[in-house]
Amino acid sequence: MCIRDRAEGAPRGVFRGRLRLEGEMQSLRIGTSGWTYNHWLGVFYPEDLPKSRWLEHYCRHFDTVEINCSFYRLPREATFSNWRKRAPEGFIFAVKASRYITHVKRLSEIEESLELFLSRAELLGEKLGPILFQLPPRFKADPERLERLLSLLPEGLKAAFEFRDESWFRREIYELLERHNAALCIADSPKFPKAFEVTADFSYFRLHGSKKLYASRYTREELEGWASIIREHLRSGLDVYVYFDNDAFGYAVENALELKGMLDG
Repeated sequence: MCIRDRAEGAPRGVFRGRLRLEGEMQSLRIGTSGWTYNHWLGVFYPEDLPKSRWLEHYCRHFDTVEINCSFYRLPREATFSNWRKRAPEGFIFAVKASRYITHVKRLSEIEESLELFLSRAELLGEKLGPILFQLPPRFKADPERLERLLSLLPEGLKAAFEFRDESWFRREIYELLERHNAALCIADSPKFPKAFEVTADFSYFRLHGSKKLYASRYTREELEGWASIIREHLRSGLDVYVYFDNDAFGYAVENALELKGMLDG
């Protein structure tokens, strides 16, 4: 199915693929990619608030966050358990998979490392949301490796894939994701390719900044365009997760709150 009508200013693209229930509004969660940025002190976090209380402050404004420090170094068991304890009921953590799996091993011979990563992420319990796998820009499409990874994931686990090489954006990959109910991440940036294919019963958006990667603020018009697309996904029966990754100057927080306001109710 292809939905083409968009509000003025919406990003160009084609929305097509798996839909669930026409006309039914599903759940929407909007947050940021990470929350422990020192440069948010005085911008989002009060100057006198200790870093040990930043998560609680964040949770008063958002009901989800994407853990991206796990991409660089796998947090300890106690850290995941602590996050689960501190976040309120109903809060959801998305977790970015280790770069050892995606960038070093490049999805090859990952059984042990994937098991270790998932064993940590699962300590979030009922607050665990999607797992994001971001692949490097010069990693060409390899359906066999992707299918092997998908076959290793526990049943019911939500997985999203952010591809940064054009070769992954083709029908064979979309159909493979569909068979495993894994989402193609809709990632907006001035540098990497994107597609609006729907391959799962949920959608996963990452907004990195439209002009400068991680460092530009989305305009009101741009956000209205994204809001239009998100409404299409919701009305088509998809659960939607949206994370702003333009952390510079606190733009991610500002844009996430602005988008929440547009889509409230």
